[in-house]
Amino acid sequence: VQLQASGGGSVQTGGSLRLSCKASGRTFSRYTMGWFRQAPGKEREFVAAITRSGGSTYYADSVNGRFTISRDNAKNTVYLHMNSLKPEDTSVYYCAAGPGYTLTRQYDYWGQGTLVTVSS
Repeated sequence: VQLQASGGGSVQTGGSLRLSCKASGRTFSRYTMGWFRQAPGKEREFVAAITRSGGSTYYADSVNGRFTISRDNAKNTVYLHMNSLKPEDTSVYYCAAGPGYTLTRQYDYWGQGTLVTVSS
C-alpha cells in the first residue's frame, strides 16, 4: 500500500484545514487508517484513527472535539477535518495504514507527511 497525503498549509489560529490521504491498491478497506503528527524535536504522536468500515473512531485528547477523521473506501481515501486550529497543532501530519490503533508500531504503511502551520 502506498499512501499520499495532501492538504497541509498555513492557517491562523481558529482556522480549519482538511487533510486527505489517498491509498493505492485494492486493499484499502482492509486497514485501520490513522493520522499521526510530529513537531520539530518531538516524537511522532497519535492524532486519530478509524476502523476499516468507518464504524469506530479514536482521537487523542488534545484534538478530540476539534478534529474529525473519516474515510471513503470507494475512493481509497481517508480525511482529517481540523477545526479550531491552535499553534500547538503545528506539525508534519502523517497518514498510516495497518492493524491500528493508537501506536506507531501498529501501522505498517506510512505516507510522506504534509506540513500544517498554525500562526497566532
